[in-house]
Amino acid sequence: MGFATEFREFIKKYQVLALAVAFIIGTAATKLVTAFVNDIIMPVVAVLIPGGNWRTATMDIGPLRFLLGDFVGALIDFLIIALVVFLVVKFVMKEDATAKR
Repeated sequence: MGFATEFREFIKKYQVLALAVAFIIGTAATKLVTAFVNDIIMPVVAVLIPGGNWRTATMDIGPLRFLLGDFVGALIDFLIIALVVFLVVKFVMKEDATAKR
C-alpha cells in the first residue's frame, strides 16, 4: 500500500475533513459568543458594577492583583458556549435516537 493510499484511508477513517469543518465553525462561533457577551451582556453587568468599566475590575489582596473583570467575561463566554454545545448535542442525540426506531 502506497503512502497516498494510506493517507486517503487515514482521512476517511478518522473523518479529518469533518473535524476541520467543525473546528472552523467552532472558532467562528467562539467569536460570535464573545461579541455577544462583550456587546450585549456585559453592558448590562457594567451598569450593576460601580465604576462601570467591568473589564478593568480588579481585586487586590496584599501584593497580588486579580483581574476579575476579564475572568468574568471569559467565564460567561465559556458558559454560553458550553450551553450551546449541550443543546446541539442533546438535539442531535434526540434525532439519532428517533432515527433508530
